[in-house]
Formats: sequence, structure tokens, C-alpha cells
Amino acid sequence: MNIWVDADACPVTAKEILYRAAERTEVCLILVANQALRTPKSKYITTIQVPSGFDVADNEIVRRVQVGDLVITADIPLAAEVIVKKGTALSPRGEVFTENNIRERLSLRDFMESLRSSGVQTGGPNVYGQSERQTFANSLDRFLQQQK
Repeated sequence: MNIWVDADACPVTAKEILYRAAERTEVCLILVANQALRTPKSKYITTIQVPSGFDVADNEIVRRVQVGDLVITADIPLAAEVIVKKGTALSPRGEVFTENNIRERLSLRDFMESLRSSGVQTGGPNVYGQSERQTFANSLDRFLQQQK
């Protein structure tokens, strides 16, 4: 099993949690981004830099993800593709995307996008604070425990 990270938009504190988890569990952590990333030196942590462009990092993750892999992403369409490939998708806020909830999340995303495109100000995501970090760390730990 590998952990893939949609790293361009992943909060730094979530990456730090992932670095520690990779070391502790000896699971391969692969961060995919369209920019160079600085990561701790570890035989369990690698990066893949992809060219800039719309969904280039997402497409690389989908191309490489295998059954049973974990993907960390807030990107709902990427999460949906991971689920189709029998992987698990987890948001940096700790939400596990499943076959049961992904359609609803896609519909909500599309609805919010249509509001934004019609000029409605919908605001951005909530601040990534201590509560979100803790929820993510707990969800990640639960997933990793299940893999043992």
C-alpha cells in the first residue's frame, strides 16, 4: 500500500502529519505536485514533480494508484476516480470519501461551482485549524490501523 498526496493544495500541517505517519508505519508516502517540494529525508517519502497544467497532478495520481492505496486530496473529482480504482480517498480535513457519499459530494461541488459561475459569492473553505488537523490525524491513524 502507498499513500499518495495531491500535494499542491495539501496544507503544510497535514503534510507534516503524513511525514510522521510514513516514518512510524514504514508506509511509502508519495507527494505529487507541479512544483518542487521540500520533504524530510526518508526512505519512505518521495516526490513526483509534474508539469504545470489543469489536473496534471490529479491525472498522474489516478494513473499510478493501485487497489488499496490511500490518496489524500480535497479534490472531489479526483476522490471519485480513486474510489473507482478501489483506492481510499481522504481529505486533509479528515473526511473519508466512499462509494456511499461521493455522488452527493460531486453534486454539491457542481452546485457550488454553478453558483460561483453565476456570480454568487460562496466564500472559501473554513480555516484549517487545530480541530481539522486533529480530525485528519485521527482518520489517518484509523485507516493505517485497519491496514495492519
